[in-house]
Amino acid sequence: MGGLMEKCEMTEEDIKLPFITPAIEAAGWDRQRQIKMEYSFTDGRVTVRGNVTARGKRKKADYLLYYKPNLPLAIVEAKDNNHGLGAEMELLTK
Repeated sequence: MGGLMEKCEMTEEDIKLPFITPAIEAAGWDRQRQIKMEYSFTDGRVTVRGNVTARGKRKKADYLLYYKPNLPLAIVEAKDNNHGLGAEMELLTK
């Protein structure tokens, strides 16, 4: 079986490892000190209805880039080849 996978068959993980991670590192980001992968950056929205509270779904980033420790600077969201470039932008801002 050999050969390359067709773009439309690539999963998000197939894209992250050979393409996105090396590009972030080539841009000068240090994997050990400045990059966190698959990182939850919120505990989820709190909804209050009368005396009942509930917490929404946690938001998770594929990559969270840090300028300094405890000072996040950017979120990089990876997508498989079946999503458009702005597919997650709306979800990250809610």
